[in-house]
Amino acid sequence: MYDVTLQNGVSMPVLGLGVYKTRTMEEMQHAVDSAVDAGYRSFDTAQMYQNEELLGAALAHASISRNDMFITSKIDLPNMSRDGVAISFAESLKKLQTVYLDLLLVHWPGQQPLRLQEVWAAIEDLYDQKKVRAIGVCNCTEKHLDWIRETCRILPMVNQIERQPLLNQKVLFSYCRRLGIQTEAWSPLLRGNFNIPEIVSLTDKYHKTAAQIILRWDIQSGYVVIPKSVHRERIFENAGIFDFMLAEEDMALIDSLDTGYTTGWDLDTFEY
Repeated sequence: MYDVTLQNGVSMPVLGLGVYKTRTMEEMQHAVDSAVDAGYRSFDTAQMYQNEELLGAALAHASISRNDMFITSKIDLPNMSRDGVAISFAESLKKLQTVYLDLLLVHWPGQQPLRLQEVWAAIEDLYDQKKVRAIGVCNCTEKHLDWIRETCRILPMVNQIERQPLLNQKVLFSYCRRLGIQTEAWSPLLRGNFNIPEIVSLTDKYHKTAAQIILRWDIQSGYVVIPKSVHRERIFENAGIFDFMLAEEDMALIDSLDTGYTTGWDLDTFEY
């Protein structure tokens, strides 16, 4: 498995297991064990997912040590205040059965600059206290990142955003790259909608599945990816992306599919 190096020198795996909507202990343990067997070391959860405790229990029984894991969680919307960050973070550590996180993210920025700046300052404090190895944000546009930059001491190290063939995010990716912010793709597989002729046409050429083609496009573009699955065969399939490269013209073909389609909220207007 390959890593990227964040702006503070921390290594982050380019492929992780997303556990959104994993609801039972049986599912979580099966997914984590399958992922470890397939070579995954990165696991992405969130307070909002309400499954940090399940992931913590599953990782406690995993066949790898904590030092070999990269655990990410995110601050939930109701906890978007200075005190809310500190209190909920402590709860997350307890649920995940760890004394530190590898990456802590702001889940949604909202549309209030002062609130986002306050929350970011609280996350900087946790970083200063060495309770997190890296810090970042999710779903931030250039506007949100500019708000953070106005008052921050430490730039976000990661921006986790929706990125899939119909939403390639080239402008935002370039902006983040200029600032040294690593971009990470959530929902990279369009929620399983692979009925895109251009993608299907590449499966025969490379003898790879549509999911593998898309994930390879992501990491070859410079993204970290966190596809979610609870199925062992899919988890292994998603890991089979390091033994081939897409040709330049095929990368351009997938880039050309961009329509601006999003499976989530409009980040420039979403508030909570």
